Amino acid sequence: MNIVVIGAGLTGANAVEELRNQGYAGDITLIGAEPHLPYERPPLSKGLLLGTAEPGSVFAHDHDWYADHQVDLRLGSPVTELDLGRRRVGVTGTQIAYDRLLLATGASPRRLPLAEPSNPDVVYLRTLDDALRLRARLTGHILIIGAGWIGLEVAAAARQADATVTVVEAGSLPLLGVLGPELAPLFVGLHREHGVDLRLSTTVDSLTGTQVDLSDGTRIHADTVLVGIGAKPEDQLAAQAGLATDNGVLVDARLRTSDPHVCAAGDVANHDHPRLRRLRVEHWDNAIQQGKHAARTMLGDDTPYVRQPYFFTDQYDLGMEYVGHVGHAGYDEVVIRGDADTRVLTAFWIRDNEVRAGMHLNDWDAIDPIRSLVEQGTTDLDALRDPEAALPVPSG
Repeated sequence: MNIVVIGAGLTGANAVEELRNQGYAGDITLIGAEPHLPYERPPLSKGLLLGTAEPGSVFAHDHDWYADHQVDLRLGSPVTELDLGRRRVGVTGTQIAYDRLLLATGASPRRLPLAEPSNPDVVYLRTLDDALRLRARLTGHILIIGAGWIGLEVAAAARQADATVTVVEAGSLPLLGVLGPELAPLFVGLHREHGVDLRLSTTVDSLTGTQVDLSDGTRIHADTVLVGIGAKPEDQLAAQAGLATDNGVLVDARLRTSDPHVCAAGDVANHDHPRLRRLRVEHWDNAIQQGKHAARTMLGDDTPYVRQPYFFTDQYDLGMEYVGHVGHAGYDEVVIRGDADTRVLTAFWIRDNEVRAGMHLNDWDAIDPIRSLVEQGTTDLDALRDPEAALPVPSG
């Protein structure tokens, strides 16, 4: 059997590693459009950008690992064609046959229509090369469009590098869709305390070079403009081949696509989660765990992927970990335990008497009980609401 993985990112790297760990001895081809070895993306907006980590530290494995594990690694090789009927992948004039295929093509930044593609002072952060370019520009006045995770992490790094930082956010609060009005204000206070000019309910009217006119009437002259307005799945190859797509490649609970010989995982996969229904997750942990799970699925394992989404952030002296997914249905209440003023707390989002998500701020011993509560769902809510009571973590 020959297994081909399209996408040499963290999902692809973990998939091929798991294939070998499971004892698969057949052919593996790992194809990546970037020239770099598969690498982890969280350091791009954290340690690498701050200068506390070097480029070589982000790689999942070195070159020798792929050779030692008989992985045919093809970097700098964009896939030009996917033929599901003949089970062929087209790469720079050649065809690669597969018996099983994993799509791990990831996502790409959403572009700002107002920004000229040729403007060298307007940057995006997605790749290792993007991060190295931005690291060299963390000086002067940096305007960040979008106060999501990437925008706020870059703002923290830029302020720590003594740059002047303005963040423009169209919403009334940053991270409102994830944290809600109860906890999103904590990040407003955090960044303003560190000198960030955070403009909420504000949009960009025009962008000429690095002259930016805002909807509040302000004109800003920045040295660098970072656009961080989200990402879109790289599902065009799948759609052109005839696979079912809708905000990503549609996969079932086991990460199988509409073609029985093809799986998809990571940022590009729109997953039919057994508990959470359909969702597409763009986080580090999901890339790792879905990559491993897809490998086992391709080898015949019929177990559904049930892991809860997890992500983390580090901004200044604040660290956060979050498990779960509230979704479009929202929540009935947020239970907050701890001190919002010192930003040491845990929080739980409740809907229909079930714990749908939980997080901590600067309470590093809390993540395991938080994960247990979210995975269990039902718990003693009265004990959870009591700040003097221990977390009602299941004994099993």
